Amino acid sequence: MNQERLLKILLAPHVSEKATMAAENHRQFVFQVAPDATKPEIKAAVEQLFEVEVAGVQIVNQKGKRKRFGANMGRRNNLKKAYVALKPGFDIDFMGAQ
Repeated sequence: MNQERLLKILLAPHVSEKATMAAENHRQFVFQVAPDATKPEIKAAVEQLFEVEVAGVQIVNQKGKRKRFGANMGRRNNLKKAYVALKPGFDIDFMGAQ
């Protein structure tokens, strides 16, 4: 796969209460990914970036919420999230000392 493409797949880690529980209980990490990303691309990007082995990838397409700004109606952007499960013995430490 193209190395430049893999570096643009993962946009940011998704930090929420649900993501923290998934990391603690099921060794899954949640990332915001590019809207056109596929499961094999996400797996390759995580393995290359964090030097871990991925057991599986699950994807969620989240529709943007409708929001009101005074008299105007607006919409948040759509979001694509990937739940990445790691093989035993591997871990991702976002808060590690550098």
